[in-house]
Amino acid sequence: MARFEGKGCELLTTGEMGRADALAISGGASFDSTSGRDLMERAGAGVAAAALRRFPDTGHWTVLCGPGNNGGDGFVAARHLTSAGKRVSLACLVPVERLTGDAAWAAQTWDGAVRSFEDVEVKEGGLIDAVFGAGLSRPLEGAAWGTLERVASVCNAVVGVDVPSGVDGTTGCVRGHALACGLTVTFFRKKPAHCLYPARRLMGDVEVIDIGIPDAVLDEIAPAAFENLMPLWRDGWRMPDPAGHKYRRGHAGVVSGGFGRSGAARLAARGALRAGAGLVSVLSPGDAMAENAAQLTAIMIKPVGADSVGDAIRENRINAVVAGPGLGTGKDQARLLERACAAAKRSDLGLVLDADALTLIGRDTDHWFARLPKRTVLTPHDGEFARLFEKGESAGEAVSRLERARHGAATSGRVLVLKGPDTVIAAPDGRAAINTNAPPTLATAGSGDVLAGIAAGLLARGMDAFDAACAAVYLHGAAAQAFGPGLIAEDLPEMLPDVYAYCDLY
Repeated sequence: MARFEGKGCELLTTGEMGRADALAISGGASFDSTSGRDLMERAGAGVAAAALRRFPDTGHWTVLCGPGNNGGDGFVAARHLTSAGKRVSLACLVPVERLTGDAAWAAQTWDGAVRSFEDVEVKEGGLIDAVFGAGLSRPLEGAAWGTLERVASVCNAVVGVDVPSGVDGTTGCVRGHALACGLTVTFFRKKPAHCLYPARRLMGDVEVIDIGIPDAVLDEIAPAAFENLMPLWRDGWRMPDPAGHKYRRGHAGVVSGGFGRSGAARLAARGALRAGAGLVSVLSPGDAMAENAAQLTAIMIKPVGADSVGDAIRENRINAVVAGPGLGTGKDQARLLERACAAAKRSDLGLVLDADALTLIGRDTDHWFARLPKRTVLTPHDGEFARLFEKGESAGEAVSRLERARHGAATSGRVLVLKGPDTVIAAPDGRAAINTNAPPTLATAGSGDVLAGIAAGLLARGMDAFDAACAAVYLHGAAAQAFGPGLIAEDLPEMLPDVYAYCDLY
């Protein structure tokens, strides 16, 4: 796969980070080689500097070192903390004579005492957790965990090196145990675990340290996972044409549920309109026309049924469709959805499927996936995802949400948004982005309907499906942050103008 320009948003698996280290050490055509010792010196110095910035009043630090390079970083950090005038106690999980490579070199640069984990002094102050890094492949338990837990119980400042020991850097799973840190210091680029739960709640603040690995190594590594930040999708953003008109900004159509079930469609429609679609129409069953008309003004209403929805989409020049919110899951709704999807595929329109549409698709995924346009975005939460792709089988603890989302995107052949506190957006080609800006206030009824509408509004404006999905998820989180406590779904679209202004998107 050619490198996708993530512009600093790249997330590296433990294997990819190992390659980055190796490439930096071996050198390349466009950059000079860097020794492993230099990388370790910069890493340890960076940990110490970050700890001093974050916890300047902490006078005593306990540094716990493991047997590998993570422990080597700890020895260097201890030396720099001492040079800064701090009192330091250091313990190593194994005798220093058993250390090898750069970790052995780092231990030789430390001229203080080295205690065993059993004999470590427990003192108030700070703790540097340099026991195991992101590549840990077995549960953290026994003496290593016991000492970490014992020391952390009296420390008011805990700093993790790379990740808290016990965290799998690639999946975000916790292997056995792990400490909750106030600060985690990582190197060159974040790892998926810095963005994925359950590990994310243990990270505290995350600081990325430049240790001299050139960005050029990414050309060979070609990472495909990213943190969902603006630089990831900014180049795909469609600015309004000053000489344009409303149809050039796109027309989004939202398929409504019937009488008493139309509110979700109105939320999606408002999201699409605020997202910048030039026009938005609610495609309403006849029995819901009155209740939709009573609450909509700038949004148009078109009466449709299963036999007429395709004509309505074509005749009104709709170029992006939302279906699912409040739709219902009966036979009539299945026919309506099938005709809407057929119209979208026939004209190669954008399509967002959420909620009840996903339930209907889950009954016969092979049938449905073959009938969706390429610019389709599926937006399941975990339960809907399981019904679509796992058929009651457990994904297993070692499978991260990142890999689950990639599996769903590859299976469906469409962009997939796996919703949650760490929403993952995945494309069929393996690209994936993990969102990190969603506050807990988004866990409110109707929030997902608004998200579907925002995505459709961006598709209507002509954005690529993956870019539109990433942008929609990011803007959705930013709108919730901008509003603050007390958020309800109706507030989200109304915050988008402030978000656009703040993000300089117009």
